[in-house]
Formats: sequence, structure tokens, C-alpha cells
Amino acid sequence: MGHVKIAIVGVGNCASALVQGIHYYRSRPPEAAIGLTRWRIGPYEPGSLEVVAAFDIDARKVGQTLHEAIFAAPNCAAIFEPDLPPSDVIVRMGAPLDGVAPHMAGYPARRRFELADEAPATREDVIAALTSTGAEVMVNYLPVGSEQAARFYAECALEAGVALVNCMPVFLASDPELAARFAAKKLPMVGDDIKSQVGATVIHRTLAELFARRGATLDRTYQLNTGGNTDFLNMLDRSRLASKKVSKTEAVQSAAAERLADDDVHIGPSDYVPWQLDNKVCFLRMEGRVFGDQPIELEMRLSVQDSPNSAGVAIDAIRCARLALDRGIGGPLLEASACFMKHPPEQMPEAEASERLEAFTIEPGLGSARRGR
Repeated sequence: MGHVKIAIVGVGNCASALVQGIHYYRSRPPEAAIGLTRWRIGPYEPGSLEVVAAFDIDARKVGQTLHEAIFAAPNCAAIFEPDLPPSDVIVRMGAPLDGVAPHMAGYPARRRFELADEAPATREDVIAALTSTGAEVMVNYLPVGSEQAARFYAECALEAGVALVNCMPVFLASDPELAARFAAKKLPMVGDDIKSQVGATVIHRTLAELFARRGATLDRTYQLNTGGNTDFLNMLDRSRLASKKVSKTEAVQSAAAERLADDDVHIGPSDYVPWQLDNKVCFLRMEGRVFGDQPIELEMRLSVQDSPNSAGVAIDAIRCARLALDRGIGGPLLEASACFMKHPPEQMPEAEASERLEAFTIEPGLGSARRGR
């Protein structure tokens, strides 16, 4: 079994689920592993991942060991692997930049953001940490709307020679200029904006593809999401949602037979409900026409633990990035990005993306993830 050394930016709920998952699957045989699409990607199993560096800016996490920080407030992800071994990874102070919405400071104690009383990390600090720990893949878990911070850490990864898995909706892998620079240094990217294992976006896309494949016309649709974790609290600041709405909307629009008018599609986070904690609830509606121009209406409700739902995808995306490093492939991994992300550089139907990813993970050089070789 190979090893994948990762650096996590943002020690929130998604990081908690990922870290727990690494140890959860490390202690189980393949036949007893629930919730994985692939036990092995190249030489890498789920337990191959090792967190060697972590960055945050919250006072309750900076300076704590990783295994303490992932359970610190305001994190509320499900605890499914409580008996973690001691960790010698200390969460480092990151660079705040635009990583925190101003309204996050005005809530009751558990939910209130508290900036750590330490000097913000400089570019040189982050690069030195990545280099000294031997990090190979950076996982970006910054909050929605952190445009400056996301680009800051991407530049640090590029300078330190580290692959990037961008789990949030700032368009890095789908930025041609930045993608070309990663390709030139043979550093893989998987992005942008993680698509959960069985989440609102992949279900909505699959249903839109079904309408198209079965000859049904889709006239209008909405997807409304509520949750009680910090992600939903952060997104109460609607000014931070521009890229998130683009990412989620384009993921569905690209799966429809014909593009819907802007007034006929509404997709995005809707509200913060504190007592839902990490439980995300999606309400989805589709209206269209079938044979004889007769109406069809579909409504669905999805309830799922949000952070583990994304960690099951992140654990595959990270291993694909490490496999590409082994093969000298740089730039966006098109199949992995289309499979795992809402806003990849190239959208593909779900089945096609999965088939092409399978070919990429089995044989070197197959598929379109060849740029920068």
C-alpha cells in the first residue's frame, strides 16, 4: 500500500469527516468497507492518506492537535470514528484574507467565529510548512466566498510543488491560466467545488439526464437546500454566493437536453437552520412535458449528513491526484474533476465521466487527463 501525504486548508466539518474516514477504513478489511466506490486507486487504499499539515484561523483550532481540532466548536459533523490515535500534527495559523464573512462574529458562543491571536501566515510560511512536511496533495476546504484565500493557497501549492484538490467553489482548476501553470510544473489539479457522494447536485444532474434520455422536456426546476453547519451559516452572506450559484446551476444546466432560461432554474443554498447541524435537507422540483405535450411534475426530498457525504468523494479525488503525480501528469484531471466536482473544466455525463475515470485509474495514459505530461 502506497502513502499519500496531504495538507488540509480549513479544519472544518469536511476535514473532520475526511480524517475520521481515513482511520475508519484503515481499521477495516475491504469486504467490510461500506460507502466507497473504489477500495484501491493505483497502489492507494483509503487508509493510505496521511495528514501532515493543517491550516485554520479559528482560535479554537489553531495550536491544537489535528485530532482535537476536528472535534472543536463550531464543528458538528457526525462522529463515526471517535477513537482516533494521538496526532502529532498541530494546526497552524493560516492566512485570513477573505476567509471569514463579517457576520460570523455576531453569533452565540458555539457558532461565533473567533480569530486566533497569532500573526497571519505569509506565503513563505505556508510554502515552508508544505515543503518541510513533505506534503504531496493540498485539500482546499475553505468557506464559500473565499476567493482571495483560495488563490493564495493555490499559489503556495504551485510554488511548493504540491498537487491541488479544490473542494470549494472558487474556479481554480477551471481557470485556464492557473491550470496551464500547474500543467507546466506537472502538478495535478482536481476541481472545482466538490460533488457529494449521493448529494443534491448529482441527483439533480442524473434526473435531468433521465428527462433528456427519455424524451421528456424539462421546462423549469428548483433545488432548495437547508442546513445547520458553518457552511450554511457562512452562506447567509449572499454576497459570497456568486460562484457557488454558478457552480451548482451550471452542473445541472450542462446535464439538461436544452439550456433553461435563467428565470426557469433556481439552484442554491436557501437557509440556515441551526438545529439541523450537519444534516443537509434538499427539496428538488422538476416540471416538464412528456408524450402528447402532457405535464409531468417530480418532487423529491433528500436528507443526508453533509460532511461524510463529501468526504467519500474527497478520498477518491485525493488518491487520483497522487496517482497522477506518480505518472507525471499535470494540470486539471478532466475525468476526476468531472466525476467529483460540480464545476470541472469540462462537464461530462455522469456515466461517461465514471467510465473514463475507471480507465484512467487502471491504465496510465488513458482518457483526457494527459495534459502536461
